[in-house]
Amino acid sequence: MFSSLSASPARRRGAARLAAATLVSGLVAAGLLVTAGVAAADGTPQSEGGATATIGGLKTYGAAVVHDGGTDEQVSAGLFEMSVDNGGTLQTYCIDIHNPAQKDAKYHETPWSGTSLNGNKNAGKIRWILRNSYPQVNNLAALAAKAGANGLTEQDAAAGTQVAIWRYSDGAHVDAVDPRAEKLADYLEKSAQDLPEPSASLTLDPSAVSGHPGERLGPVTVHTNADSVTVTPPADPTMSGVKVVDKDGKEVTSAANGTRIYFQVPKKVQDGSAELTVQASTTVPVGRAFASETRSQTQILAGSSESTVSATATASWATTGAIPALSAEKDCAKGGLDITAANTGDAPFTFELMGASHSVPAGKTRIVTVPLQEDQAYDFSIKGAGGFGKWFKGVLDCKTESSTGGLAAQLLTEPSPATVGGTAPTDTNLAETGTSSATPIIAGTAIAFVVIGGATLVLLRKKETPTVD
Repeated sequence: MFSSLSASPARRRGAARLAAATLVSGLVAAGLLVTAGVAAADGTPQSEGGATATIGGLKTYGAAVVHDGGTDEQVSAGLFEMSVDNGGTLQTYCIDIHNPAQKDAKYHETPWSGTSLNGNKNAGKIRWILRNSYPQVNNLAALAAKAGANGLTEQDAAAGTQVAIWRYSDGAHVDAVDPRAEKLADYLEKSAQDLPEPSASLTLDPSAVSGHPGERLGPVTVHTNADSVTVTPPADPTMSGVKVVDKDGKEVTSAANGTRIYFQVPKKVQDGSAELTVQASTTVPVGRAFASETRSQTQILAGSSESTVSATATASWATTGAIPALSAEKDCAKGGLDITAANTGDAPFTFELMGASHSVPAGKTRIVTVPLQEDQAYDFSIKGAGGFGKWFKGVLDCKTESSTGGLAAQLLTEPSPATVGGTAPTDTNLAETGTSSATPIIAGTAIAFVVIGGATLVLLRKKETPTVD
């Protein structure tokens, strides 16, 4: 471990980090207190479908040295392991070297457009590295022969692969400590070719639809690499008349890639909403990104067991007035969260968001971008017609630290030693791949995880004068 920091500055930096953590904890707690009732009512926050997993620790790794701003920092470099909700295991590498990984953080499969890979011209080369190195290539002798690294071990292979990825994901000046791992890193960096982003393991498009009672609402198209998915209809007993059907009105219990499904809503039903779920068991494609609901380093998939993946879609309906369908996704190109409001009603859908008024004409769709600062957390619900609501939660993590100031600017505490080649430490921060405790919460710049209001953002249906038939 390399450090030129004296004890006194370290104590000052430790105090600054503690103050930052206290500030952030207070902000997050306040947000949760305000939104707790809404969150309970709306269930889980919307994700874009696919695998949801909890990060454990480093599984196989070696040592690397990061050179930045005149500072040399030794860190661990290698494979993380994640446990997938409802079954399965993922192996991932880090693509955010200067950011800590939080133990037990929840991660969601995410398009590259919602991560720091957006706009990274080398993102495709990272995927090539993943497909042509460990653990996808588990013949270490063959891999060593290509790299000229005789005697390559699993730890060397993991470290060398991670180092090569960091050079493209973060533009980092980083070297593997072991000569064999360094040879592998150099070989992978020089050999990498551009590959396209892999498709999601499972998504539904669109994730929200709307219309009138008596109609088939949709279609919602299934996109998956699984052979088939199980379709679970709305479970709310008050919506027992709502069915999931195909274009001919036949009830659907399973579907395949490309299948179009619909919500069949009875004609005589109160204004309301319903949700369907699709689920499958499949391997998640190598190269899929995983972003956290909290400020925890972004990961990229290196390997997957047979894992459970799922996606949800919602439908809302009303007899008259505005009928919105609401969804959202991170947009790193715009630096914010894109909220899509589609209005299939017969009146304008008007709402206020972030202090601005918006209107979606009948039969039209509008996208409203909620601007966010880098590292800014959001946690809010949006309410629509008939009691329909969506909960959105996450963190905008679109940049690596190398693009926001470099390693030296982020050192607020002395790094703690990282154990190399053994079981991952059990500290809360698992960023032994990356600058770990050497990359703390950024207090001085006040980026500090600002929770959007904490309050519910309510999209109000425009009041219409009742009509009598």
